[in-house]
Amino acid sequence: MTGRDPHEAHRVATPLELLFDLTFVIAFGVAASELAHLLAEGHYFAGLSGFAFAVFATCWAWINFSWFASAYDTDDWIYRAATMVQMIGVIILALGIPQLYESIDQGEHVDNRIVVAGYVVMRVAMIFQWLRAAKQNPERRRACLTYAGAIGIAQLGWIGALVAHTSVPVTIVLVLLLASVEFAGPWIVERRKGETPWHAHHIAERYSLLAIIALGEGVVGTVASLSAVIGTQGWTTDAILVGIAGTGLTFGIWWVYFTVPVGEILHRHRDRSFFFGYIHIVIFAAIVATGAGLHVAAYYIEHEAHIGSVATVSSVAIPVGVYVATIFALYVSMVRVFDAFHTLLLVGTAAVLGIAVVLAASGVSMAVCLIVVMLAPLVTVVGYETIGHRHMAASLLEQNG
Repeated sequence: MTGRDPHEAHRVATPLELLFDLTFVIAFGVAASELAHLLAEGHYFAGLSGFAFAVFATCWAWINFSWFASAYDTDDWIYRAATMVQMIGVIILALGIPQLYESIDQGEHVDNRIVVAGYVVMRVAMIFQWLRAAKQNPERRRACLTYAGAIGIAQLGWIGALVAHTSVPVTIVLVLLLASVEFAGPWIVERRKGETPWHAHHIAERYSLLAIIALGEGVVGTVASLSAVIGTQGWTTDAILVGIAGTGLTFGIWWVYFTVPVGEILHRHRDRSFFFGYIHIVIFAAIVATGAGLHVAAYYIEHEAHIGSVATVSSVAIPVGVYVATIFALYVSMVRVFDAFHTLLLVGTAAVLGIAVVLAASGVSMAVCLIVVMLAPLVTVVGYETIGHRHMAASLLEQNG
């Protein structure tokens, strides 16, 4: 475990990494399902706060594993066994998500015992990996030990929060403090202790693969909405529109994600990795929340939701808007250029989403409203396929001389 070549040719995700990612399908699925249920009940605070906690724990553990693997994946039996332990941790975390949501909804102490237990299992396995790297890679010993130390300190804090049985407000404060410790570790190491040998194109591929896994929730939400329409109305025009809307929205989100050539940019500008790595927590969360919103639409169509059409459409439109805005923030951080053209695209996206909400308030059918929401990411797609890519290519060419 001496570190892989950060310029290694043809570096791609390994079968073990793909297997590891499958556990996150479960975690994202449970988080989205619980969010959809509480949003449909009108319990917004419980749904959103539980979702934020669950998605942060899930994404942060994945991020740490992926960057470590990019630098130190030896694929020997010890590495594989440690990865299996981390997979077990993800499954434990996923099993605890329903209790987490329920406890917040009831307004009592936050029951995050199983979620934190699963998270700690993942992170302790990560400490072992970093200690092993510290022993076998003397050149980067200080960096590896600092990583292990930062993770260890954070886990003591999480265990303390677990034992404390705190209220919702206190838990939020503790999560923010401990998340700051988690975020600070990589920043201190990579900036002060010497960079680990992660591979830019490999990292870009790993993130894109998890984005696709998150998009699976869009497919699940589409099937749920379509099944609801067919179950209540049969194969009608609305059923066709819902199927087109969900599939088109998922496809549009996928298309927008790949507008920025992050692998090439990270390869040339490794110092831009931090914002890239961290902002993806918001991107993944927005993608999963969009799938949850489509599931809320299914509840509404089945007359099982306790919220109106405006709130239902908003449960899809808001995460789509957050997603598109965050993608543009990623563009600015990676390309280091604010393109005035983006303002037009953002305004256009907001206008489309606003029209969908207005149509819902006017009594237009849910199927038609979802079709309008589907058009929101297409604003960016059309913009980039016409002139956006040329703007970006010119900006990158100017920076690279």
